[in-house]
Amino acid sequence: MDRPIISVSNLGKQYRLGSGAGHDTLRDHIAHGFRWLFRRTKEGPDLAGEDFWALRGVSFAVKQGEVVGIIGRNGAGKSTLLKVLSQITEPTEGEVRVRGRVASLLEVGTGFHPELSGRENVFLNGAILGMSKAEIKRKFDEIVAFAEVERFLDTPVKRYSSGMYVRLAFAVAAHLEPEILVVDEVLAVGDSAFQKKCLGKMHDVAGQGRTVLFVSHNMAAVSNLCQRGIVLERGCVKFDGSAKDALQIYNTSTLSAGASSGGAANVIYARPGEDAPGNFSITRIEMFDPAGSPKSCVSSGDAVVFRVTYFAKREAARGSVQLQFAGFDGSKILNLSTEPDSGFSMSLEPGEHAVECVIDQLPLAAGQFIIGAGLAIPWVEYLCWSPDLCSLTVALHDVYDSGYAPAADRSLIVTPHRWRLA
Repeated sequence: MDRPIISVSNLGKQYRLGSGAGHDTLRDHIAHGFRWLFRRTKEGPDLAGEDFWALRGVSFAVKQGEVVGIIGRNGAGKSTLLKVLSQITEPTEGEVRVRGRVASLLEVGTGFHPELSGRENVFLNGAILGMSKAEIKRKFDEIVAFAEVERFLDTPVKRYSSGMYVRLAFAVAAHLEPEILVVDEVLAVGDSAFQKKCLGKMHDVAGQGRTVLFVSHNMAAVSNLCQRGIVLERGCVKFDGSAKDALQIYNTSTLSAGASSGGAANVIYARPGEDAPGNFSITRIEMFDPAGSPKSCVSSGDAVVFRVTYFAKREAARGSVQLQFAGFDGSKILNLSTEPDSGFSMSLEPGEHAVECVIDQLPLAAGQFIIGAGLAIPWVEYLCWSPDLCSLTVALHDVYDSGYAPAADRSLIVTPHRWRLA
């Protein structure tokens, strides 16, 4: 019988809030004891820390060659799970069995010694993974070429940028032929070209029959790379099945949590601007018809006005408002902006203000979409950006007067057109 390469049974990981991290050494226990005694004497006896279960009752199995996407909101327990699987931290309860060599890329710089050069760290990481010196030498040139750090190979990695760190760390993890490759969100540090390169390499790794566990908030990457998805919510497994279904469940729960909190029916997103971190935020998105009446639902081909309200704590000359429509797999479908797309020039004034995007015929087929929005200085930087503020449901409508209403399972876009003989 084919045994799973990873087996997790009733896994739990508990932390003690307010009392620091776990204490694994005698020195840690002594130091913690003195801190606890001092704080208890100073602040009174009611200082017991709160127990927090980062993971609880997690069970699943992964077969050799599977590519599994682990998704969930921030704080759901994704990184904790990977640390337990990588044997970086011990579980509080339950059992984890891993058959094979694991290469982990969990955060920038994991497993690298900052004082050693890039060359030395390649050999150090290889040795940690159980590779012989001959094996590492055989792969060395391929690793360096993939990471594109030839010029800095003999420079201490403490002088590397975060992008260089990740490039070299991923190259080592992916090329030293582990049976299991574990990758957390760190690929977001690299540029888009390198991210594409990494995804291609993970496809190759999976094609060689090795197992990949992939954590990312890039839903398009999860959809393209993974056949299976595990959704974590508050430390528990909410769903374990196909990647397509996992993405649907994750996006539905995420968007419903960020939706309007009891406002008018046309308000599809709302939050107080003063509560947002940073100097800029999107506070409200509303729908109207061209006459200005609130619109509670929308269909393919409808004339619709999206009012985007933003909050600014400081001025930004020549700013722009961005509005994006994406599929539930994260694929970008339509991006609209005040500048440069429309040539509508504006500055972002302090306080709360609103602009309206007028769409004469909504070009989205019937289905569910994700709305993202943000503020930017065109060609320079994003001042704030949220790719998944809320969801938009587009109803069926016979756009072409053909007796057929196009839906998103056939095409995401509908557009006025006509045919004629050439």
